This record gives sequence, structure tokens and C-alpha cells, in this order.
Amino acid sequence: MKTEFTAKQLEDPKIARANEILRSCVHCGFCTATCPTYQVLGDELDSPRGRIYLIKDMLENDRDPDAKTVKHIDRCLSCLACMTTCPSGVHYMHLVDQAREYIEERYKRPLGDRALRWILARILPYPTRFRVALLGAKIGRPFARLMPDARLRAMLEMAPKQVPPVSRNDDPQTFAAQGARKKRVALMTGCAQKALNTDINDATIRLLTRLGCEVVVAEGAGCCGALTHHMGKTGESHATAAKNIKAWAREMDGAGLDAIVINTSGCGTTVKDYGHMFRHESLAKDAARVSAIAMDISEILMQLDLPEGGDKEMVIAYHAACSLQHGQKIKTFPKDLLKRAGFSVVEPADSHLCCGSAGTYNLMQPEISKQLKTRKVRTLEAKKPDAIAAGNIGCMMQIGSGTGIPVVHTVELLDWATGGPKPPAMTRATQGMVGVPILR
Repeated sequence: MKTEFTAKQLEDPKIARANEILRSCVHCGFCTATCPTYQVLGDELDSPRGRIYLIKDMLENDRDPDAKTVKHIDRCLSCLACMTTCPSGVHYMHLVDQAREYIEERYKRPLGDRALRWILARILPYPTRFRVALLGAKIGRPFARLMPDARLRAMLEMAPKQVPPVSRNDDPQTFAAQGARKKRVALMTGCAQKALNTDINDATIRLLTRLGCEVVVAEGAGCCGALTHHMGKTGESHATAAKNIKAWAREMDGAGLDAIVINTSGCGTTVKDYGHMFRHESLAKDAARVSAIAMDISEILMQLDLPEGGDKEMVIAYHAACSLQHGQKIKTFPKDLLKRAGFSVVEPADSHLCCGSAGTYNLMQPEISKQLKTRKVRTLEAKKPDAIAAGNIGCMMQIGSGTGIPVVHTVELLDWATGGPKPPAMTRATQGMVGVPILR
């Protein structure tokens, strides 16, 4: 793609990076075939290629964003399926992230939009605040239909029926390895996940220590910054990310770390990009060190001796989170591990397409999100599984709100298969269907 940035504009490292990405695009349109919003809406401007044109025009002309441009950028899921499909290696993720930051700085949104984004940025990254908000949403859920704004209805409808008690495993501490220590790893406990589902971190700690890892929950680590990063709120996202970088760098410089383990793939994609995000800041060196050893839970498990299990006579439908298969290019590890543990693994049709969760997308773009959820649930249920496994809490919540089939994290199944407890979500599903066996 030909660009016409001035020499003065290209002195800005951000514009120089945008120019590099834009020039790699050859207009082929392969991205439109795998873009969920283009498939749902059928508008070229709701495809990666269309958004690239909008971003190019906005940045080249150094103009304030208009409502049209903002609408189509906001509709992007950041599922990154386009990056998997693109034959030219266009790094769309960095481009759309820059566009969102530019919009945040130079576009005044309607009051309702500003208020919603402010609320989400002040609540979701903070587990205690989020937990209180979930309890309030649980009370208000019966009145969701009365809400005039579809986004407010979506917030109430997505609230879980039960808010789990706080897990003390998420507190800063060290868990000793069982037997000889093979690795010392830091576990990222996250933010929203600690309020929505404490079973995931608990299962991760049990499994890693069982397989010979000393697991550290580092003092000062918390939200990865992804939620505010994708809103274009760079100052806020970098502030929370910086806390993680400093916390993990202290561990690396102290007793040492072999890996930083992340069991929420949306967070993993962001942490692995810290090196890029902080490349021009004082934390650049430490950010690059952190990104270099950040690993999805499935990656670290592939390095450990996960025992082979006998046939569990259970069919697991594996949902590939976009942030894992497209953002981190991890496609086979979770399935390989489940098969090794003895589960029969199936995948839904169009497994490369997004479920519609995408961080806060299901709250800010509820109508498009529901269409994507309906399609994803339909393809998963068509496989008639005993359970659905995923590697991202957002996907789990999104899919779980549309099906009665238990939805669990991959690590919960692997923990169960190697001596841990049965995933609570599967137990609850069984108890909720008296006389109707869910598990074979």
C-alpha cells in the first residue's frame, strides 16, 4: 500500500510504525474471508482492509477522527483472525491499537459512551470492585429487560448467577513443588478472573506443583492492562502493566524465574507484547525480558511430564480462543494435552471464528456479540460434547451464557485427569439435571 506521510510525521515513532504496517498491505482482501464482523455485517468498512483504509486516511491527514471512522474501529473485535490469514504479514494488532489510542486522545465521544468506558475501566481491572459490581448486577438481573440501553442490559445479563468466594491462593505467596523441583514459575492471577472464576487459578497451581513446579504469585502483580489498552487508554494500561513488569523483574533478579505462566489467553497476548508496548520507555529492557519468558499454561505443560491417561470416555469440544490461536499462534497444544490425558477432543465448525466476547466487546457491542455467540454455541452443541473446554475466561463466560453444557478451562480438566478434583462447573451441571446424565 502506498503511503504519503511527510518526513516530519515519520519522525514520530508511532507514525513510523504505522507506516511500516500500512506499506506491507497489498489490498488482497484475504482478511475479509475470516473477519467475523465482515461476515455478520457485510460492510467493507467492517473488514480489516476497510479499517486499514480508514486508519491510513486519519493518520496521514493528521485529522481528528469522525463518527464514521470511530464506529467502524469500535466494531473491530481484535480477534486477529486477519493476521493468521494475511499472506503479507500485516501486523494489524499494532495498527488498530494505535488507532484506538489516537481516537481516545482526539475524539470526544457522546456522554453515554464516555460514562460506560469510564465505568468499565474503573471496575473490571480491580477484583474487589468487580466483585461488588457483580453482586449488584446479580440483584438487578431480573430487571435487565427494563434497561433502555442494550449495553446496560448486556452487563446485567452477563453477570454470573453465583459469585465465587475469594480464593486465598491468589494472594502473594509461594507454592512448593511436589517432589524434585523442575522449574520455578510465576503465575499471573489476573483481575476479572479472580472475581468470576477462582477454580481456574486453583487448578493451575495444583497441576503445576504436581508436575514439579515451584509456583510464585508475585507481590505487586495484577491486571495485565489489556482491557484499558484496547480502549485506547494507554496511560492507564501502561501503569498497570508497569506494576507487573516490576514485580516479575524482581523475581527474575531474585530467586529467578523459568517462565511467567498465564492461564487467560487474552492476558497472555498482551503480556507477550509488553516488549513492543514499552519499547520507547524506561522499562523497555525489563519489559522485553518479561515478554521473552511469558508462556500460556499449555506451553509450559508441554515442557513437563504430563502423565498419559486412560480413555476417560468423555467428549470434550475444544473452543480455540482467538487470543490463543491468532494472537499467540498456539493451536495444537491444548488439544494435544487433553488427548494425552485421555479425553476425546472435537472441534466445532469454523473454529477460527470469534465467539464475540473479545474483552469488553460483548458489553460495548452487544448486538454483534450476540450474533457471534449464537453461531459459536450452535456449532459447539452440534458436536454433542460432555463439556466445552477453553483457555480464556471471557470466552468461557460468553459461551456459558448461551448453553447448558458445562464450560470449563482446559487446565481444570488436566488437573482432574492427574489427581485433582472434578471441575466444579461439571459437578454443578450434573446436580442441576437430575436423572439426565451429562457425562458418559
